[in-house]
Amino acid sequence: MDREELLSATPEDGGAPQKKQESPLVSLEKDLELYTDAIKEVAIEIMVEGISAHPIFIAHQHEVNIGELILNKEELNTNWTIQASTLEEFVEKGIISKEKKEPFLKVYKKPEDFMCVFVIVPEGANFIYYPYKKR
Repeated sequence: MDREELLSATPEDGGAPQKKQESPLVSLEKDLELYTDAIKEVAIEIMVEGISAHPIFIAHQHEVNIGELILNKEELNTNWTIQASTLEEFVEKGIISKEKKEPFLKVYKKPEDFMCVFVIVPEGANFIYYPYKKR
């Protein structure tokens, strides 16, 4: 038995190594690669129409009540559904508190270069910034 197998073994399973479960973020990255052009188009539309200077996209595998559905995993045969939202809606719904708005804006990356994605998984949710593909 090598070091990795020893480290992944637990007493509950009799010392047998546990199979490593693939992170859901691996499938998310594949879907974001596929979705990147569509997401960038929506981000630009949100900014150009004056809806918000800070688009936020929600990636989820269940159902959420925020934003507008733009890419449905069922229709596209992918793993993640994407909804479009804005910083303003996140503040209005209390996902980002008014006190945290300024610190959030300090780390918010340039929306022309990065998509701001609020990833929701059963363990919780977090923001990631994913770069648009360079042509």
